[in-house]
Amino acid sequence: MAALEDHSSTGAYYVTTPIYYVNDRPHLGHAYTTVAGDVLTRWHRQRGEDVHFLTGTDEHGQKILRTAEANGVTPQEWCDRLVEEAWKPLWQHLQIANDDFIRTTEARHTDRVREFVQGLYDKGEIYRGSYTGPYCVGCEEYKLPGELLPGATADEKLCPVHKRPVEWLEEENYFFRLSAYGPKLLEFYAAHPDFIQPAAARNEVLRFVEQDLKDLSISRSTFDWGIPLPWDDKHVLYVWVDALQNYLTAAGYGADPERFARLWPASVHLVGKDILRFHAVIWPAMLMAAGLPLPKRVVANGWLMVGGEKMSKSNLTGIAPTDLTSHFGVDAYRYYFLRAIPFGTDGSFSWEDFTARYTSELANDFGNLASRVAAMIGKYHDGLLPAATATASGPAEQAVVDGLGRAVADADRKIGEELDFAGGLAAIFEFVKLVNGYLTEQEPWKVAKSPDGQDRLATVLYTAAESLRALAVLLNPVMPAAAGKLWDSLGAPALLGPLAEQRLATAADWGRLPAGATVTKGDVLFPRLEEKAAS
Repeated sequence: MAALEDHSSTGAYYVTTPIYYVNDRPHLGHAYTTVAGDVLTRWHRQRGEDVHFLTGTDEHGQKILRTAEANGVTPQEWCDRLVEEAWKPLWQHLQIANDDFIRTTEARHTDRVREFVQGLYDKGEIYRGSYTGPYCVGCEEYKLPGELLPGATADEKLCPVHKRPVEWLEEENYFFRLSAYGPKLLEFYAAHPDFIQPAAARNEVLRFVEQDLKDLSISRSTFDWGIPLPWDDKHVLYVWVDALQNYLTAAGYGADPERFARLWPASVHLVGKDILRFHAVIWPAMLMAAGLPLPKRVVANGWLMVGGEKMSKSNLTGIAPTDLTSHFGVDAYRYYFLRAIPFGTDGSFSWEDFTARYTSELANDFGNLASRVAAMIGKYHDGLLPAATATASGPAEQAVVDGLGRAVADADRKIGEELDFAGGLAAIFEFVKLVNGYLTEQEPWKVAKSPDGQDRLATVLYTAAESLRALAVLLNPVMPAAAGKLWDSLGAPALLGPLAEQRLATAADWGRLPAGATVTKGDVLFPRLEEKAAS
C-alpha cells in the first residue's frame, strides 16, 4: 500500500470511518474499521500531529424506516435508541478516541446538505427523470442487472452482498449527471495513483468507470424518511448522497470556514470494500461538481469472514464485539484483528486463532517480558532501576539498541504511512522477541549470583527496562490500557511525563528512562486465559 502524505504542515490529519447504518447493533465488521481508524489517528497523535478523527451514524433511508416500523416506533426514536444504547457505548468500551460523532439527523448536517444539493441543482448538475430497475434495500443501492445473482425463480434476482432478493423500483426521481464525470475521474485517478488503495480496489474502480457511468438517481418519492429536496419537498434525498456529505458537514462546511480550512480535504476515508464505489466514484464526482477539493485517500479494508460469508446481521454471522472482549479483553481485541488480518484483504476470524495469538504473542511474549523484568528489578535492586555501565555493555546491548531503531522506523512507516497495521505490529513484536532472547542469553538470574557480576546485572536489567519504555510508546496507540499500565509500572510518569506526550520520533533514543526510576510489578498485562476464566 502506497505511502500517505504528511498533513502536519498543511492542516489536520483528518481521518474518517464510514458512518454506520443503525438498523441494528454493531458487529465485528463495524468495529474492525473503527478500531483501525482509532489506531491510525492515535499513532499520528503520538507523532505530535494535529489530528481529527470522525465517526458517526447514517440514520435516513428506507431500511431504517422499515426497521422502525417493525419495532413499533418512529424512525427518529429508533435511531436515538440505537445510537445512545448501542453504538456510542461500544465505541467507548473499545476505547475509540474519536474527536466527533456525526448523526445525519442533526441540523448541522441536514441544513448543509440541503445547501449543497441546491447548489448542484442551480448549476444544472441535477435534472428530473424516472428510474426503473433493481434496488437492494439492505445496501440502499441501485444495482446493475449484471451484478445480480440468480434467485429461487427465473424472475428473482439476489443482491450479491446480502444474498436477498432485490426490489424493482419505478419512480419519478431527480438525477445527478454522473455520466459527465467519467473522463474527469479517470484523469484524476491517473494524476493521483494513490487516491484509491489498495491496488486491487483501485483496479476495480478503474474498470467500473471505464465501462461508462450512468447518471445517478439522487431522490426517492415513495417514502418520506430522509432530507427533503429544497426545491421539491415531495422527494427526499437518496440516502447515500445524504450520507457521503457527513465528511463535509462535520468538518464545518458552510458553517465554520476556519474549521473547514483546517480539516478539508480529508486525509483518509476508511471504508469497507462493499461501499468503495460510493466513495471513489460518486463522492469525488459530487465534489468536482461542487468545486470542492477531493479527499487525499480512500482506503478500502476487506471483509471479516465467518464460514466463508461476509460478517453481517442479515447473513446471521454478526458477532458482537463484547462477545470477544468479555473473554480476551479490550486491548487484546484491538490488537488481534489488526495483527491477524492484513488491512485491505479479506480475513477469517476464528476463536482458535485468537486464542493462539493471545497466548503466544500477548501473554507469553509481551506480558511475561514485562512481568519478569519488573520482578527481577524488585528482587535484585529493591525496585529501583539500576544504571547501565559502559564497561559492562557490549555487542549484546548494541544489538538491542539497533533492533529498537529498526522496530521504530519500520512500525512508523508501516502503520503511520502505509496503513499496514499487521506489518507494523509484526515489526514491534520482532523487537519483543529480541528482548526476550536477550534475557534468555544473558541469564541475569545467574549473573546475580556472581560476586563480581553486579555491574553486568545492572546493565542487563537496565537494557530490558529501557526496551519496555520504548514498547509502551510504540504500543500505546494499539493497546492503550496495557501500555499505560506498563508505563506506570516503570515509574515513567513522574520522570518522563504522560505516555500520550511521548513522541515516536524519540522512542528509539536510548537511555531516556533514568536510572533510579521506581519499578513496580503491577497486575499481569495479559493473564492466561484459564486464569481469566477462573477470576
